[in-house]
Amino acid sequence: MTYPEYILTLSCRDQRGIVHRVSGFLAEHGCNIIDSAQFGDAQSQLFFMRVHFSAEDASVSDQTLRDHFSSLAASMQMNAQLHDARKKPRMMLMVSKIGHCLNDLLFRYKSGLLPVEIPAIVSNHTDFYQLAASYNIPFHHLPLAAGASAEAKRAQEERVLEIVKSNDIDLVVLARYMQILSPTMCDALKGRAINIHHSFLPSFKGAKPYYQAHERGVKLIGATAHFVTGDLDEGPIIEQDVERVDHAMEPDTLTMIGRDVECVVLARAVKWFVEHRILLNGHKTVVFK
Repeated sequence: MTYPEYILTLSCRDQRGIVHRVSGFLAEHGCNIIDSAQFGDAQSQLFFMRVHFSAEDASVSDQTLRDHFSSLAASMQMNAQLHDARKKPRMMLMVSKIGHCLNDLLFRYKSGLLPVEIPAIVSNHTDFYQLAASYNIPFHHLPLAAGASAEAKRAQEERVLEIVKSNDIDLVVLARYMQILSPTMCDALKGRAINIHHSFLPSFKGAKPYYQAHERGVKLIGATAHFVTGDLDEGPIIEQDVERVDHAMEPDTLTMIGRDVECVVLARAVKWFVEHRILLNGHKTVVFK
């Protein structure tokens, strides 16, 4: 028999008895823990937990489970979410004129490696409308001219948010979308927008990081997936990786090598998000791998 499965994520002030009360609640409601992970941060004095469990008592409805846990969460001042593990999150991709990350994510989606639905692709250029069509995904061209006015940028972002709302989007992925989002846009997408930056942050922020890296003669280049915030390239970091380079490599070679790293790092971050493995911890993240 197949039972409904859930993923519970929570954070709260670190205190005695959290694991005991959560596991006790699940046992009392006919649930069986499949896997569990927790972390107590001594600096922030916060406790984080992720529990994957099955609900094996048919007399306990989904709503009952949610209502009863809400009471427990309130009593311990928890920030908690209960996710249906069978539901595929809905992801919107945004891209400009560089498509390797877009192509990689679409392949992983189509091959079943990434358990998501992709109801929309948004771009300020038309370069990838045929790629979107090959996956039968609606492509929204929302142009934004170089040096566009604040009014034009605001109108374009409002249209983006309309697409997010109308498609019930859970996650927005900036797959090399080369526009800086406004603070208003960042606030609207807080905690559910991931960007891939083509450097090992906090080094080489902003434009042309591979050229910056070449100028500094670095021996490692990398990529960083992070949540989007109003501070450019300063959002909580989710995942990073690096590749060794040497003095003989030109910026174009660094760029070519870096693109492979970008794809892998972004794919990991997206997968961990849709599996509900990432919890925000102030300016940092807790990632239960």
